[in-house]
Amino acid sequence: MQWTDRIRQVKIILVIAAIVIAVVSLVVSNSLVKELAEEEHNKMEVWAEAMRSLNMADEKTDLNLVLKVINENNTIPVIVTDAEGNIQTYRNVKLKGTNFEDSMKYASSISSSLIRSGKVIKISLDESQDNDYINVCYDDSVMLKRLASYPYVQLGVVMLFVVIAIFALLTSKRAEQNKVWVGLSKETAHQLGTPISSLMAWVEILKENYPDDELIPEMNKDVKRLELIAERFSKIGSLPEPVPASLNEVMTHVIEYMDRRTSSKVAFIRDFPDKNIIIKINASLFEWVIENLCKNAVDAMEGSGTITLHIHEEPEKIIIEVSDTGKGIKKKDIRNVFRPGFTTKKRGWGLGLSLAKRIVEEYHKGKIYVKNSEIGKGTTFRIEMKANI
Repeated sequence: MQWTDRIRQVKIILVIAAIVIAVVSLVVSNSLVKELAEEEHNKMEVWAEAMRSLNMADEKTDLNLVLKVINENNTIPVIVTDAEGNIQTYRNVKLKGTNFEDSMKYASSISSSLIRSGKVIKISLDESQDNDYINVCYDDSVMLKRLASYPYVQLGVVMLFVVIAIFALLTSKRAEQNKVWVGLSKETAHQLGTPISSLMAWVEILKENYPDDELIPEMNKDVKRLELIAERFSKIGSLPEPVPASLNEVMTHVIEYMDRRTSSKVAFIRDFPDKNIIIKINASLFEWVIENLCKNAVDAMEGSGTITLHIHEEPEKIIIEVSDTGKGIKKKDIRNVFRPGFTTKKRGWGLGLSLAKRIVEEYHKGKIYVKNSEIGKGTTFRIEMKANI
């Protein structure tokens, strides 16, 4: 199993664990809220009974205990109405309105809403008369409402913290990877510099001693190729400034290079506009991108098939497409093809497409992605560049 798959599995496990913790937290919190709500309901039943005793009291009734029960409710909002909905009294309720009439209308609307929601205790004052009763309408206390909403606020804060932590971690990881890329690129360019200089000197000596040898020019081409590779690595380690260049010429140069080094069974098709497309790029790095796409296409076709390189111009961008007739990419792998270390080959580091993405998106401010891929039919990579000329 590849390390990228293991990292993905760890992320999935962490997300599942977070969801489980969140669900358990909500269940426990809701259970506590229900218990508190039941306790408040029981208190209101006692309070309602005290109201019934107060309404039915005569001059001989001891009201000390009744009044104590009524006055001790300092948290639960309650509105008492008669059978016709008229407000008799209220407690712990902030009424709105500029005058008494408006306040009573507002209290009446609250009581009606509480009755519809089932938060009402009906107290009969005279069992012989159906319309002789009072409604004790109550709402949840402020503390109960806070407790009910607190778990969601807590989860929101935790999720925000997790998102910020993940973003910071990914940013730090990306910065670390960039440092590794830069260091590796510079070191590679430095290490290649000395042997390339030596090879160039030897080629010049061979030219002088064997001016008619047909192999020496080919050796010189390979040395020039090594020099270009070293130059590319040195530019990866810096921020090269794009300059106007002919995209047609860059693509043609790649095709000529690849055509000489691939099987005769691989056909390269140019689909370029007649107009010469001029765009700001770093030519050597952009050639590297197209070479990587072509090499991957050759590998996908197993040395036999057709590679089509297409260019067309739109009002605000230039489109470059590299299509092959290879084995295609599985849907589950498409989103991972640009990830460093991901490869479906038996041999390879899985860095080619990652470098291509870096060159296109970070150095040229463009976009590269898999336009489409079908198993057994082939794949098309698309590059979108700003038409900045």
